[in-house]
Amino acid sequence: MMLFALVMAWAAMFPLIAIAQRPAWAKATEDLPSGAMQAKATTSCLECHEARIILQQRLSKAAWTKEVDKMIKWGAVVDASDHDALVDYLSSNFSPDQPPYEAPRTAVEKNTQTKKSK
Repeated sequence: MMLFALVMAWAAMFPLIAIAQRPAWAKATEDLPSGAMQAKATTSCLECHEARIILQQRLSKAAWTKEVDKMIKWGAVVDASDHDALVDYLSSNFSPDQPPYEAPRTAVEKNTQTKKSK
């Protein structure tokens, strides 16, 4: 009976844990550049983490290939027919020759900056 209660408590908490891993403020396509593979990147990559993880990367095509392959091994769903196009999308939009990622400022940061400058 005690084991059943523990299993039921865990089952009740599982959806809450899944929701908590993705911040409420994170938009599914936040700042991902438009393109033929934007939807695939959204469904394959943003299922587990927010866009900022991708946006801050500056990787070569070879490094993006390794990263995509690693994520597939960890459970990302990428059809074999989409693999190369997804790598091309990521490596063309988030390559080492792109400018560094600048995180958007929040209202709290803006207010802090305003107070410091006074």
